[in-house]
Amino acid sequence: MSDTKNLKVKLFADGADLAGMKEMAANPMIKGFTTNPTLMRKAGIADYKGFARDVLAAIPDRPVSFEVFADDFATMETQALEIASWGKHVNVKIPVTNTKREFSGALVERLSKQRVQLNVTAVMTLDQVKRITERLHADTPAIISVFAGRIADTGRDPVPIMAESVKIMKAKPKAELIWASPRELLNIFQADAIGCHIITATNDILKKLSLVGKDLDGYSLETVEMFYKDASAAGYTIKSREAA
Repeated sequence: MSDTKNLKVKLFADGADLAGMKEMAANPMIKGFTTNPTLMRKAGIADYKGFARDVLAAIPDRPVSFEVFADDFATMETQALEIASWGKHVNVKIPVTNTKREFSGALVERLSKQRVQLNVTAVMTLDQVKRITERLHADTPAIISVFAGRIADTGRDPVPIMAESVKIMKAKPKAELIWASPRELLNIFQADAIGCHIITATNDILKKLSLVGKDLDGYSLETVEMFYKDASAAGYTIKSREAA
């Protein structure tokens, strides 16, 4: 883990802040971008298509994923075809189910047959990975986003699930697995170790890449110095019992 030069996993940036996306686009290590309606809402995006056009104009050379937001499959399909028309480097995010728990497999199959490059998202089980993989067209590139971070949030180790997902998806060589919702920089190296194709992380995690291989003794000292400076700046004092 001493450097990032030997990483095989591709790093994607996950976010919806245009300035932040441009900042990450200037980093040659970043190979693609993902976003979703929740991130866009938090960023104050009101014009979905207008924002997407701005992103694609700023990032014309790497894959970018935009998500449908309908809950019925007919409208999802219409939205997916529109989003796909925005550029050859666009991946269309389709949720693995709708809010009624209805599996999106038939829609995934139809769109994949039409050569729409999908990113099937919000995936958390091996059964979902198997069912999606079966529906993908062998000649159409696709992504399956397994939310490893959210799996970890439930107290489960996501690494075995991600490793098995890699094996399952070998049935469709043009499909790539994303380690989604990582919680720490270590997840990048875990994803790389199991042969995961992509990991998508927020800017705050990606900015920690400069810490990789950092001397821990020096890091310890910096931490002590930080505590000391902050306590001094706050003017904290503790009176002794005698003084009181």
